[in-house]
Amino acid sequence: MRGEALALKDVSLRIGLGEHVAILGPNGCGKSTLIKTITRECYPLVREGSSVRIMGRDRWNVFELRKMLGIVSSDLMATCTRAVTGRDIALSGFFSSIGIWPHQQVTPEMHEKARQALAMLEVSHLADRFTDEMSSGEARRVLLARALVHDPHALILDEPSTALDLFAQHELRLIFRKLAQAGIGLVMVTHHLSDLIPEIDRVVLIDHGRIVADGPKHDILVAPRLSELFGLPLDLTERDGYYNLW
Repeated sequence: MRGEALALKDVSLRIGLGEHVAILGPNGCGKSTLIKTITRECYPLVREGSSVRIMGRDRWNVFELRKMLGIVSSDLMATCTRAVTGRDIALSGFFSSIGIWPHQQVTPEMHEKARQALAMLEVSHLADRFTDEMSSGEARRVLLARALVHDPHALILDEPSTALDLFAQHELRLIFRKLAQAGIGLVMVTHHLSDLIPEIDRVVLIDHGRIVADGPKHDILVAPRLSELFGLPLDLTERDGYYNLW
C-alpha cells in the first residue's frame, strides 16, 4: 500500500544477479513502488506468504544493502540542489548520503574509486563543479558515478531519462550499454520504450499493480500487447536493437 492506495497486488517476480531487465508500464502502475520495495523504502503488508528476499536474505541492515545496490532515481536528483561538488556526490555513494558530512571519513582508496567512476562516465571535469551548476544530464551522470563507486551487484535505474533532452538521452544510453557490457546487472524502470538498450533482454510489464507479462524482449514488445498496456492504438518500430512507439 502507498497510504490508502493499493500499489502492488499478487506480484511474484524473481530477478537474477547479472540480468538486464526492464520494468515497463504507464504512470501510476506500481513500477517505482516495486523498486522502492527492492531498496527497502517500502515493505509488503504482513500476511501469509508475503515476503521480499534480496540476494538470498529476508532481513537486511538497509545501509549494508545499499552498498550492494547502485541506485539512480528522480528522488535522488531532487536532492542534488545544494552546493555539493561532483566529487562529493560520487564519494557519498560509500555512505548512502548526498554529499560528504563531517562525521564521515573518506579514505584515499575512496577518493581513487570516485575518480575512476567519474572518469568512466566521462565527467571528470565536473569533479569540482557544484551540482546546482550542472545540467540535468551532467547531474545524472554524476549520480551514476555515485551508484558505481562501491562496485554494486546491480544498478537500479528509476525513470533514467526524465528531464533529459534527446542528446543527453542518447549519451546516457551509451553509458548504460558500457555498464551492461562490463557485466553490471541493470534493472531499469521506465514508461519510455526508447530507454531500453539492446543489452536488455527481458521485459516485465506492470499494469494497475500487477505483472501482466514477463519474458524475452522479442516476445513481450509487440504492438497489440503494448497498445493494451498503454490504452491506445500504437505502432512499434525496431532499429539496431532500439524500440520506439508511435
